[in-house]
Amino acid sequence: MDIVGASLMPLVSRHVYTARVSQRVFVGVVALVFAICAGATVVWCLSMSTIPELPMTGGWSLSMTWAPMCGQKWPRIAVSFVGMWIVMMAAMMLPSLAPVLWRYHEALGSTGRPRAYRLTVLAGMGYFAVWAVLGAIVFALGFVFTMLAMQWPLLSRAVPLAGSLVVLLAGGLQFSGWKVRYLTCSQGVSLCREGSACMHGARLGIHCIVCCAGLTAVLLVNGMMDLRTMTLVTLAITAERLAPAPERVAHAIGVVIVVIGLSMFARAIVLF
Repeated sequence: MDIVGASLMPLVSRHVYTARVSQRVFVGVVALVFAICAGATVVWCLSMSTIPELPMTGGWSLSMTWAPMCGQKWPRIAVSFVGMWIVMMAAMMLPSLAPVLWRYHEALGSTGRPRAYRLTVLAGMGYFAVWAVLGAIVFALGFVFTMLAMQWPLLSRAVPLAGSLVVLLAGGLQFSGWKVRYLTCSQGVSLCREGSACMHGARLGIHCIVCCAGLTAVLLVNGMMDLRTMTLVTLAITAERLAPAPERVAHAIGVVIVVIGLSMFARAIVLF
């Protein structure tokens, strides 16, 4: 047995070394993608902050993200929005997505490292493809809302009040059993080893979109170009997805969101 054990030691050591190298490569690639996406998001937000917003009836301002500037066409704006939406979501979701992708990569280890890396990349692409679809839907809704708000002063006046109610609803969702079920599933969720990597990534993306619906709504209401809001939402999503006690974290985040919503509601009532 000692001779057999001694003969197996080099193989075990080689396997451990290969796994460590693979993990370092994975972490390095994810960190690089995150840094690029985060940097691009910061540059985009800073560039948008230099563009004056359009004052609207009701005491709020319309970001030029939703309105065409001189000479711009809507299709070009839509493509630009969806592109930056994907980059922004990559920066926001990668911290909580990376552990899931790593477990998937490890499950594929027996198929060969090159194939495991390729399928992991495809799963990530499927995940963010779903977020891209959501980005297109968000832009379409934002486009319709912008047109209506610019034409109907009464609707424009009600925007701050409606926004505060959305934030309050998002805060309330943090205490719901529905939210707890999705967070509990999130801690055990993983990508299947068999089948299409893109499809499994897409299913995971849908799961994350539903789980993060409230926090995404908070981001949209408070301005997706606001770096502070974006950073806080990213930290909230990561904390509630990776924390050992996700229910408690979700409730704590819900308290903060409700307080913010009440503050927004009080200001909206004064301005209405």
